[in-house]
Amino acid sequence: MDLNGKKAAVLGVGKTGLATARFLAGRGVRMAITDAKPQSVWGEAWGTLENLPAEWTAAPYGPEVLAGTDLVVPSPGIPPANPILIEAVRRGIPVLSELELASRFITTPIIAITGTNGKTTVTSLTGEMLQTAGRKVWIGGNIGTPLIGYADLPQHADWAVVEVSSFQLQWAQTFHPRIAVLLNITADHIDYHGSFSAYREVKERIFSRQTARDLAILNGDEKESVTLCTNLKARTEFFRSSGPVESGIFLSGQKFVRPLHGGKTEEYPLEMVRLPGRHNCENVMAAILSARACGCEPPAIIRAVNGFRGIAHRIEYAGEKNGIHFYDDSKGTNVGAVMRALESFPQPVILLLGGRDKESDFQELVPWIRRGVKEMVLFGEAAGKINGVVGGVVPTTLAPTLKEAVGKAYRSATPGDIVLLSPGCASFDEFKDYRERGDRFQEWVGELST
Repeated sequence: MDLNGKKAAVLGVGKTGLATARFLAGRGVRMAITDAKPQSVWGEAWGTLENLPAEWTAAPYGPEVLAGTDLVVPSPGIPPANPILIEAVRRGIPVLSELELASRFITTPIIAITGTNGKTTVTSLTGEMLQTAGRKVWIGGNIGTPLIGYADLPQHADWAVVEVSSFQLQWAQTFHPRIAVLLNITADHIDYHGSFSAYREVKERIFSRQTARDLAILNGDEKESVTLCTNLKARTEFFRSSGPVESGIFLSGQKFVRPLHGGKTEEYPLEMVRLPGRHNCENVMAAILSARACGCEPPAIIRAVNGFRGIAHRIEYAGEKNGIHFYDDSKGTNVGAVMRALESFPQPVILLLGGRDKESDFQELVPWIRRGVKEMVLFGEAAGKINGVVGGVVPTTLAPTLKEAVGKAYRSATPGDIVLLSPGCASFDEFKDYRERGDRFQEWVGELST
């Protein structure tokens, strides 16, 4: 892609926007940079921008930012219905996600992992497997460093393992991962994409540029995956926890089984998995398939899984007070994630649910609440809506903030109980992101009196 003499509109001055601006500036691209936040609160972003080795202007947040531009790079959180993007499309100005732009300058083969839930775990674990097997690996994307940050470095890695969100795929056109993994699809980000069908279509775009030389990894327990694979050009493998597969890996009793040619099999012990829940068995299987496709041998894979303790804020143990155990699942920002979290505990929990609604269907939680919840504390902006849908299924109380919800849950709990923060909602009513929400939750648990 030739950027010589080009002008770009960069939308957003968060982590991704600044990384994009640095990349473009290094190639002499002139930029108009804007953000929905007033320029007076851009804060530390100004320092980064002022040191860019290229011409740029801070532009108003509106279609006028498009004047004279050759391409538009929006930050992932900006929805396609944004007036600036609508106008760019109308004018025929190319809109490229940061992921798409980066991929055009990357020669390292990419393992791309997406799904509604589990993608951070699988991305991190796949990277661990490759590193344990002696591969040079770059890990990032929707976690850690944006992919554009790797495009701006000497590309010495054997593989780039990239978490990919639907936001990043929204404007992907030529993005071509050597290995593409779709873990699952449940309703999420409907407020962004407009409909579940649009969300699904964007997620499936991860396979669109693959060829017969590539590998597509899908969840064999999802009917849609079986249908989807008939339209893919790439070789397909499945992971499945409810029965065997011909090509891929499946859970059988106390082991994972990978069929080989000639009726032979490759086996991995279930006991190597230290994370709770069937969903984590699925995550491990998806990572195994990716690692084996990269040539990693089973002993290295087993060592990596044995040592893996999960990621922050995903069913993370947050401590004990007075015999009551607290778990932080702040990363569980959709209904499907709540289901998976509840599935991880053998006994009913006290569930903290709430935050900012993403047009989720909380009715789907009813059977899970009946089976896995003894009490609910609903908090934040969405508390009223959630209460109107699932309130009364089990004893339910409301709290205006998460901190107050923690206190209510603690006072209601008895020794031996589990209090689970699995909010099923975005964090933006009270917090910068799910990480801050999880950190505050753990802090407030630590402050509870014994």
